[in-house]
Amino acid sequence: MSPEWVTAASAGMTLVVIAVTAFAAIRQMGHMRMGNQVALFTAYNTEWDSPQFSKAFAFVRTLRAADLDDETLQGFVTGSWPGDLHSIRLIANFFEDMGAFVHAGILSKDIVCTLYSANVMEVWESLAPIVHFVRVGRKTQAIWEYFEYLSVASEDYIAANPQGGYPRGVRRMRIDDSLIKKVNS
Repeated sequence: MSPEWVTAASAGMTLVVIAVTAFAAIRQMGHMRMGNQVALFTAYNTEWDSPQFSKAFAFVRTLRAADLDDETLQGFVTGSWPGDLHSIRLIANFFEDMGAFVHAGILSKDIVCTLYSANVMEVWESLAPIVHFVRVGRKTQAIWEYFEYLSVASEDYIAANPQGGYPRGVRRMRIDDSLIKKVNS
């Protein structure tokens, strides 16, 4: 075998080794990304299940923004969130962070919308007047913009999946309706 063939063969082998290494590195990065998502979802679920968050979420879900007095609304613009009204900031910031991670591609939009879209929409509908008031008062649209982004994504997900996200064509389990019969009898 001539020296030129040996050089060409070794260059070819080097190319194969580099390609395999690159492929392995890309796969490893994908695994790391999935691990990061699992860690973030675990953190979100831990916060979601906390008594403080549950109480704040229940407060925000039932909040009627129109019932808030002018002084309270002006306080929101200056950053005052007294008492139970701090729940508004807590919940909006929770979904702001989640929306930012989705926007950056750190969290999967599909997974987030599958798990949280109904809750995101419920809270957005409750807080939208307050978000708009604070944005106008602070003269910026950047307040809770990723919460809004997540709300748009959630609204789109719900519109595309009006019956929920259960896979089409997959059989459902038989449902035990004994409690419904009991209550209705």
